[in-house]
Amino acid sequence: MRHPLCHLRGAGIRALRSEGLQVDVLGEDLRSKIFEDALKSCRMVNAPLLYRAASRVPFSVLKYAMTLDGKIAASSGHASWISSKLSRSRVFELRGRSDAVIVGGNTVRRDNPRLTARHGGRHVPARIVMSQTLNLPEVANLWDVTEVPTIVVTQRGANRSFQRLLAAKGVEVVEFDMLNPRDVMEYFYDRGYLSILWECGGSLAAPAISAGVIHKVYAFVAPKIIGGKHAPTPVGELGMVEMTQALDLIDVSYEQVGPDMLISGFLQPIPDLAPVIPSVDETYAIDPSVAEFESKIIFFYKTWDPYGAFSNFSHHPIHMSDDSGNYVTWQSVEHYYQANKFVGGDDPMAEEYLNAIKSAASPEEAARLGRRLQRQHPELARPDWDSVKVDVMYNALKCKFSMYPHLHSMLLSTAGSVLVEASPHDLFWGGGRDGEGLNYLGRLLMKLRSEFLGEPSESSEETCLAF
Repeated sequence: MRHPLCHLRGAGIRALRSEGLQVDVLGEDLRSKIFEDALKSCRMVNAPLLYRAASRVPFSVLKYAMTLDGKIAASSGHASWISSKLSRSRVFELRGRSDAVIVGGNTVRRDNPRLTARHGGRHVPARIVMSQTLNLPEVANLWDVTEVPTIVVTQRGANRSFQRLLAAKGVEVVEFDMLNPRDVMEYFYDRGYLSILWECGGSLAAPAISAGVIHKVYAFVAPKIIGGKHAPTPVGELGMVEMTQALDLIDVSYEQVGPDMLISGFLQPIPDLAPVIPSVDETYAIDPSVAEFESKIIFFYKTWDPYGAFSNFSHHPIHMSDDSGNYVTWQSVEHYYQANKFVGGDDPMAEEYLNAIKSAASPEEAARLGRRLQRQHPELARPDWDSVKVDVMYNALKCKFSMYPHLHSMLLSTAGSVLVEASPHDLFWGGGRDGEGLNYLGRLLMKLRSEFLGEPSESSEETCLAF
């Protein structure tokens, strides 16, 4: 099957075919009932890549073990062991296929887990603890990071003294303005995580499901009954009052593991990211160097391919002049773009937001911060943003491609090709999953290319313009 990301799609197929090998793509070259089943199997194997590309969060699996009467622990909190040794071995396998395992504070306090894969010599996932208050024990197995790293995510300002204690032990602490599963998963998406295994209790599982970040469920059901009116269940309150509101699993599988039954299935359909090549009709009007027929299309996306430097997220600092005529260095085009949302206001908070974005550790963090602040405090954003944001981006791109000769040459080398920002989700700057996006970033680069090539355009005397 083709890779879910446009900028990587087809390269392997072309390389194999160029060597004279026959390559058949399921669903394209091969079509029949047998191949439809094969494609489905292929998509299930590649589910982490597909979900991550489609939802922009890591592929997340919720795992729990429960009794026949739906309890994950006794009323006292004791939970060792509900499932069999064979089932626990399967859990170690799940951990070994994950980039990280995530739990909540209750699990740390009650179970003091290690969250290791225990299979010897192979991949060991990172451990993530989500805790809003950091009301956690000072001594815990997860604070031993000699072999496996632990990351604690929490609310900004929570229990500073305990944060210092964790830092002294080598545990990484990450603060969020509002701690919720969606923001946490977007953060770990930006850090490059592919798949995460949730081994949390019901109080964290419920908001994770509600936030839409859980994609698959593995439920180990043990032939035991423990009862208990207050015994915890695997999923907390979801706000549902009728059975018609229940969430149905998709592609459900049943497997006996020792005395236990393993039930697994997807909460969301596996995304189909089949490529659709966008039309070049409107592109020709922007960049006449592009042929109207049989034009080559160059996809780029962040910094993951040979043309990734075209992205506003590439790590190329730019120098832009401020209102006083002084040149200011920005870590990337994206830093400059996001900060401009708060330029020109009299409110000191707007200036504070601008500086926070400017000092963000990465373009991804600058983007996340700028979007969140604009959403939470729209009154502090410049009122003309929608009408000026394209010009802001263009000026920053022009500065970047004027400052770096190798980027300038790379852009000119694409003359005659359509440039498409391959984000499947950004329908304004990107081309969209099905070519339905406006692709404004690609358009601006083609416009800039025309200007550099001497096509009729605006004056290019000023390369690094003011706010």
